[in-house]
Amino acid sequence: MEQKMIALITGANSGLGKQMAKELAALDYIVLLGCRNFDSGKQAAEEIGDSAHTIHLDVTDGQSIAAAAARITTEFGRLDLLVNNAAIGQSGRYSSVGEVMAASRPSAASLDEIRVLFETNALGALAVTKALLPLIRESRSGRIVNVSSAAGSLTLNTDPNSTTRAYFGVTYPLSKIALNAITVALAIELEDSGIKVRAASPAITATAINDFMGGETVEIGVRPLVAAALDIDSPTGSFTGPDGPIPW
Repeated sequence: MEQKMIALITGANSGLGKQMAKELAALDYIVLLGCRNFDSGKQAAEEIGDSAHTIHLDVTDGQSIAAAAARITTEFGRLDLLVNNAAIGQSGRYSSVGEVMAASRPSAASLDEIRVLFETNALGALAVTKALLPLIRESRSGRIVNVSSAAGSLTLNTDPNSTTRAYFGVTYPLSKIALNAITVALAIELEDSGIKVRAASPAITATAINDFMGGETVEIGVRPLVAAALDIDSPTGSFTGPDGPIPW
């Protein structure tokens, strides 16, 4: 009997992470919902069904990451897919998207704000990946998907005609640039192992990270992430979005 694929999604108690867990569960995956708020994650897992399991996971807490890795090792022994989805758009000190954008300008940005975003959006993803890599190596089709954004594309944002250029700054976009660099570095290190490492950007989606101001539902927004996660055959080191490849 063929074993079910096992996927861990960080930040899976709501939004795109929860929707991705639903869709993978519908494809007969065992889905592990990595959640900082365990109670919220437990509720999400109950909504998804018996194939969903909640794991307490705070990507900024080394002990939490180690405990999650130990539990997955004991209960499952391997991991086929890691989706580094957990992210924040700001530290919580701003009350509107306009304030966040203004505070992202290089001349105004708080270094403390940048550090908070880096800790979750970039370093958190790297820390989780490092801890779970031994489990991913046990898979016959190991994949790592880092949920990025077109905001992290230097090529797009140096194009005067780009629709994202006006929103480019040194807070959230900078953290996604760092995540993209981590993606490339991991892809290079792991290319001989057969583990595929990708960055993927969702469609602009109404979620908590943008005060629900996105243009698409989570069902539509998650499609590029699911496509990247299920892709076992394409070359490693890609960056894709709703319309196909995104330039680094």
